Amino acid sequence: MSLKLRRDHRCGQMSVDKVGQNVCLSGWVNVVRDLGGLIFVELRDATGKVQLVADPNKNKEVHDVFVNLKNEFVIAVSGKLTGRPEGTCNHSSPTGLVELYPDQCEILNTARPLPFQLDQGEKVDEALRLKYRYLDLRRPEMSKNLVMRHKISQAVRRYLDTEGFIEVETPILCKATPEGARDFLVPSRLNPGSWYALPQSPQLFKQTLMISGVDRYYQIARCFRDEDLRADRQPEFTQIDMEFSFVDEEEVQRVTEGVLVESFACAGIELKPPFQKMSYADAMGLYGSDKPDLRFGLEFKDFTAVARNCKFKMFKDVAEAGGLVKGIVLSGKAETTSRKHLDTWADYAKSCGGKGLAWISFGKEGLRTSGLEKHLTADEIEQIIQIAGAGVGDVILIVADKAKQVANVLGRLRLKLGEELGLIDETLHKLLWVVDFPLFEYDEEEGRLMAVHHPFTSPRVEDLDKLESDPESVKARAYDIVYNGVEIGGGSIRIHNQEMQSKAFAAIGLDRETASEKFGFLLEALESGAPPHGGIALGLDRMVMLLCGCKSIRDVIAFPKTQSGACPMTSAPSAASDEQLNELKVYNKLDKTTEKGKTTDKDKKGSCEPVC
Repeated sequence: MSLKLRRDHRCGQMSVDKVGQNVCLSGWVNVVRDLGGLIFVELRDATGKVQLVADPNKNKEVHDVFVNLKNEFVIAVSGKLTGRPEGTCNHSSPTGLVELYPDQCEILNTARPLPFQLDQGEKVDEALRLKYRYLDLRRPEMSKNLVMRHKISQAVRRYLDTEGFIEVETPILCKATPEGARDFLVPSRLNPGSWYALPQSPQLFKQTLMISGVDRYYQIARCFRDEDLRADRQPEFTQIDMEFSFVDEEEVQRVTEGVLVESFACAGIELKPPFQKMSYADAMGLYGSDKPDLRFGLEFKDFTAVARNCKFKMFKDVAEAGGLVKGIVLSGKAETTSRKHLDTWADYAKSCGGKGLAWISFGKEGLRTSGLEKHLTADEIEQIIQIAGAGVGDVILIVADKAKQVANVLGRLRLKLGEELGLIDETLHKLLWVVDFPLFEYDEEEGRLMAVHHPFTSPRVEDLDKLESDPESVKARAYDIVYNGVEIGGGSIRIHNQEMQSKAFAAIGLDRETASEKFGFLLEALESGAPPHGGIALGLDRMVMLLCGCKSIRDVIAFPKTQSGACPMTSAPSAASDEQLNELKVYNKLDKTTEKGKTTDKDKKGSCEPVC
């Protein structure tokens, strides 16, 4: 900051009640309009914009400075704030009733021509925006996202403080543990050949804190997962992490609802707890998703009983093999649904892995089907109509397959139809607890049971006797919180007994030796008087994204990575020097290929392997 002019006000503070006051402002030149005499400059800082005017007849020295101003120059000005003349006010701007004729102006820094205009940021390729992120973040819409993130973080901290939580930081350099995703590994210089892992979550540490006697813990925690990226996923992300001692599901959910009430209030959204609850079985059975969007209907109708007793081989075989025949009713859409629409939806169902899409339509011309009348009797079609609750003007869409496939295909089709047909009420804010998840689920690729959430989730008390004899039927004391069809958090009551934890590990194929190697310190701690405890983690990035109305979490993270995990601004990740690798006792493994009998180094970056 210049020694000549020292800022004493912010641009966004300029209002009619400050007219007549001497103020000093600093910021960036947002717009310059030279009218051949008067020069108008829009000055911008983090709080807003205000109009400056240079008149050569009033102050030639300031006017001479203004003549040389360009967009994004950094300047400081001082002078007396005045009201705008009648007819020139901008009532759409908070500072549009005032302006400043500076009596002093100083250029604090110049700016080279920009790679893109800030007011055109939304039209600029994202790769360019990320490369020049420091410019992108100057845009008001991006700045507002960071402010919203800050406000939500502060609201969470204030609320949890009133609920008796303390904020505790947990380690970033950890031991690698199997938590479902790939770890980022960091070599240890002091322990050659050994590696740290960056935490996928603070799960083991927060449970250890409960055993340590910390009654209520929280952390706005950085987490890391080395996995393929998409719009709502980053290699490093932030979650609002909470853990409680001596609680049940209802208490965790009550506190979480309080956190969400305060967070959503930052965006001007009023929530009224308690939120609706739905079992996992109902969510999958009615909506084909464990995170259903309840802003519109299209619940599934079950026609399996009809299929089981019919002579249509496709339906009958599916039903007798334990599959399902289900459908969606589009009320009042028969006249506006063409054959082209139906064919397009059938193709979409196939692209989702479905075998096809059968349909029944009740238009003005009478009943039409996708050929079902050739295979089903009139009575069977009537049964389907009655189960569907359909009538004249309606369309029924039907899928037959294994239960899991029906849920996937019909669930995705439901979301497509909701958007395509304009059925989603964008003014609604639907929050939902999904509960009673299965504790384990069979993974066909792994060929074994896997924990649906994580292996520290407690089974329901009434299912304890089935943990060894029938693990797939065991329900978990787990709960996910869903907002408008997006999961924004999940948690569970934890296993606090070492014997039960060992049984849970055994169910997913972790023998005692492996469990001890990976989680030995937790298993030991559980034998030291562990209290009953539970918790939840809310995805801060995703929550802020939804409340800001953004399509990608990259827009609410200051310096995000691309889908390849790269940072265009800093060029991370980058190659390490030989000196650094030698210190870590790691060397470059060169990619050597043979060409006409010669060995050549094709990739000197290579891959890294430990020396020992």
